[in-house]
Amino acid sequence: MFGQFASRLASAALLLAGAAIVSFLLIRLVPGDPAVALLGNEADDAALAQLRHGLALDRTLVIQFAAWFVRVLSGDLGRSIESGRPVLSMLLSALGPTAILSATAMCVAIVLGIPGGVYMATHRRSARASALSALSFVGLSAPSFWLGLLLVLAFSIRLPLFPASGYVSPFESIGGQIWRLALPATTLAIPLSAAMMRMTRSAMLPALRAPHIRTALANGVPVGRVIWRHAFPSALPSIMALLAIQAGQLLGGVVVTETVFSWPGVGKLTVDAVFARDYPLIQGAVLMSAFVFVLLASVADCLQSVFDPRVRLQ
Repeated sequence: MFGQFASRLASAALLLAGAAIVSFLLIRLVPGDPAVALLGNEADDAALAQLRHGLALDRTLVIQFAAWFVRVLSGDLGRSIESGRPVLSMLLSALGPTAILSATAMCVAIVLGIPGGVYMATHRRSARASALSALSFVGLSAPSFWLGLLLVLAFSIRLPLFPASGYVSPFESIGGQIWRLALPATTLAIPLSAAMMRMTRSAMLPALRAPHIRTALANGVPVGRVIWRHAFPSALPSIMALLAIQAGQLLGGVVVTETVFSWPGVGKLTVDAVFARDYPLIQGAVLMSAFVFVLLASVADCLQSVFDPRVRLQ
């Protein structure tokens, strides 16, 4: 067990280091100069050179990366080029709205996806299962930005039930939070629930063919009890193993969804930083996203080992 923990910890450290290197190099391939973005095209060369020196942009990439990485190891992600605020405080401020949106979407996906997948597996030849399968394919193939704009058009413009954008803290108004959370959470939850539905169906089909399930049905055990107390626990480890993939899909969808609905989370903050060529903020956001992904994947692995004793024996 200790060896597995050490191996996972080393893999997580290597992944985070790789994410730091990739984010540092890729952002510098984006066209544009942060100094020009801050001072404007009318600034003279002396002012631009002074600002580049102050931001350490006139040094080599190796020196810039080494200095930034040393600060990261000490817990300092630097300061935003555009606002001058500490990057870590900006990310932590934006992490709350992103966590609320992501957790709501994941809960909705689990509530809709798991029962739907179980129904699809237990009623394979029914018309409802075929309809659910078709809807899941539509949900998986619909782009997040298109889905968000479609929901805005339907429920904010044509039928003005929900606001198209905006954010209210739950400490100010729970009702306002839920009202403004409906459309972005639905945008995220639709593809997640569709994927969860397909994964649950795929995991349940082998479990339903197991000999002990057939024996229980032949002995007259109620079908609902067989499905939820015997077949579903057997399929649960496979579902837990795929939750890490869902977490990655969730992180990718948050960026688009928050931008469409002007949700003040980490995704929108990252997009704004890209347009502003704010190197420290982009690098910090990518590093935090990688850390969250590694954390969720590790939690999924731990839960899988809890539900599946065979994993602990490997």
